[in-house]
Amino acid sequence: MRIKKSISKNSVSYSIIDNVRDINGKSTTKVIEALGNENEIREKHPGVDPEEWARDYAKKLTDEQKQKNASIITKLNPNKPIPKDTRRTFNVGYLFLKSIYHQLELDSICKEIAQRHAFSYDLDKILSLLLYMRILHPTSKRGTLERAGELLETHTIEQQHMYRALDILAEESESIEKAVYQNSLAVVERRTELLYYDCTNFYFETQEAEGLKQYGVSKENRPNPIVQMGLFMDGSGLPLAFVINPGNQNEQPTMKPLEKRIFKDFELSKFVVCTDAGLSSYENRIYNSMGNRAFVTTQSLKMLKKHLKEWALAPDGWRLANKDNSESGKEKQQIINLNEVDIEKDTNMYYKERWMNENELVQKLIVTFSPKHKRYQANIREKQVERAQKKVDNPSRLGKKRANDPDRFIQSTYVTDDGEVAKKSSHTIDLSISNEEAKFDGFYGVCTNLESTIEEIVHINQRRWEIEETFRILKSEMRTRPVYLQKDERIKAHFLTCFLSLLVYRILEKKIDESHTCCEIIDTVRKMTVLEVPAEGYIPTYTRTELTDRLHETFGFRTDTEIVTQKKMKNILKQTKKKK
Repeated sequence: MRIKKSISKNSVSYSIIDNVRDINGKSTTKVIEALGNENEIREKHPGVDPEEWARDYAKKLTDEQKQKNASIITKLNPNKPIPKDTRRTFNVGYLFLKSIYHQLELDSICKEIAQRHAFSYDLDKILSLLLYMRILHPTSKRGTLERAGELLETHTIEQQHMYRALDILAEESESIEKAVYQNSLAVVERRTELLYYDCTNFYFETQEAEGLKQYGVSKENRPNPIVQMGLFMDGSGLPLAFVINPGNQNEQPTMKPLEKRIFKDFELSKFVVCTDAGLSSYENRIYNSMGNRAFVTTQSLKMLKKHLKEWALAPDGWRLANKDNSESGKEKQQIINLNEVDIEKDTNMYYKERWMNENELVQKLIVTFSPKHKRYQANIREKQVERAQKKVDNPSRLGKKRANDPDRFIQSTYVTDDGEVAKKSSHTIDLSISNEEAKFDGFYGVCTNLESTIEEIVHINQRRWEIEETFRILKSEMRTRPVYLQKDERIKAHFLTCFLSLLVYRILEKKIDESHTCCEIIDTVRKMTVLEVPAEGYIPTYTRTELTDRLHETFGFRTDTEIVTQKKMKNILKQTKKKK
């Protein structure tokens, strides 16, 4: 701090001023305190030299400011309007995301890419903004730029630069995935001995099919063109690698090429691949029976050959799960007939297993049966039949039949017995469909070439819900669709940024020991805002909770004191850039 001496015609006055810089480096002068003119100083402090006293006072205030617990007093004028078009509140929840971004060394990756290409824009700022805003406020690329001012740090990114950056990101997508995976090993534990693969699709706000955008079977029953995403997730629940394919492509052949890239780029060769029945083709099972790989996949009992289906549904030959299932333990176990089980009260799980050889592919078929799940499925179908009956009673409510929809139980007749077009249609409930489905209630099939215990194999398969939740987060929380981009390269770059955002978020979950739900975490970081007090600092305007405490303790900085000074905020920003 220093004094400012103002000389007028009739007097000399003094004030204490200080030079301050905001977090973006902009310098300004702040009046700390007005001391009055020379006569006023002499009246308050007889016998002093006004200028010398003012300098000593300035030094005293400087010393007090250096004290950690010094209170900050700011003066606000109730009659002074706030500056027009000036933002005063900012989000600081993204600082936790920024910390992970730098731990993954994505800034360094961007610098390396910049050295390989001739462009003048800041790829690091563009990529980081796309990642933060995909989690905080997912919207279009244009909307992302419009909302960029909500972050504490300013961004001067031009729209054309963002779109050009997408072209570069698409070109460098595989190298980015590879580098991020290697860097993540120092940030969080990754269980790569177990990999999960699944596919989903995303729709576009267009009716024109071209390039990657093609008409196919939409997971959301949308009539729009779609693209398909195949995703590998590791045993820790973290996304590992992804691929984008045209929306009309068969899912089953998409896994092998991506798996080969994992061998080459990630240097992984020994793992178990877990998939659902839709991706468990014969070719994929053969491929994952080679080398040090294995597979665990769901098996549709309805699709089994006749003799295997009869064996799977037969009431004899069952054992009680969760017991000693070693070879010696199995010999001691009692063989159970399901006809002797109380289906209405039993809560146990039963299993049977056998090896089968399909075109020289030797695999173990495990079938489990749960009376509890049988009751649940029967109850669901009963309610669906009731809903179908209501539609039969009121045909105007009938719609297009879809899998697992109540309308599948409705049989409609549109012709007379003579084969002529009927003037009226007739609708009835086809109970044979319900009875056929009921045969499979409570049963669940898994195929594998592992020789692990039943519990281990079932546990591996049960964790497929995590990759299903991953797709839900992409679609719901991060609003990856609808996609508005047109060029294939930019579409690929869009999904790369979504993939990286998902990875950053999942690591955040791991760092706080998955102590809160996805909705709680994202909602919290979105609401963590502060009010800027010019030249002083930032006042938190969010509610301090157990989750905000957990985040601050985990990342080693706090934004929840009564006021965060400019200096302290600068130190926090430096801390978020530290590498692991």
